[in-house]
Amino acid sequence: MSNLSVEMKLWRGALIPSLAVGILGLILATLVRGQSGLIGALFAQFIVLIFFAIHLLVSKFSNNLEPMMVMVLAMTSYFAKVLTMGVFLLVLMKNTNREFLDRQSFAIVAIAITMAWLAGEIRAFLKLRLTMPLPKRD
Repeated sequence: MSNLSVEMKLWRGALIPSLAVGILGLILATLVRGQSGLIGALFAQFIVLIFFAIHLLVSKFSNNLEPMMVMVLAMTSYFAKVLTMGVFLLVLMKNTNREFLDRQSFAIVAIAITMAWLAGEIRAFLKLRLTMPLPKRD
């Protein structure tokens, strides 16, 4: 695992708990709400995982950029993701009925996966041994 890039280590550290929570959410939503809960949980898992995967992909391509360009790229990426997610959710909620997609299952599973992803990514980051160059003394 030592030859993996930082992004891949973060990806792996976040993906494993997210998938575990997502599978648990799928099972619980299906047991509680039936097929509509299953579909809601599936959509939640898809949206959250895509949202965070794009973040890690952008960070991989910004490794060698100047700090201001990294900030511009990060903010543009964030704005595009939020706008795209908003449009996707609006289209999804307007074009599906509650019997097909359970909105409560969608929300609960999306929040649970988000928390698992962030906790996994933070844990993976804390396990990294990054060396930061110290400023030179005059």
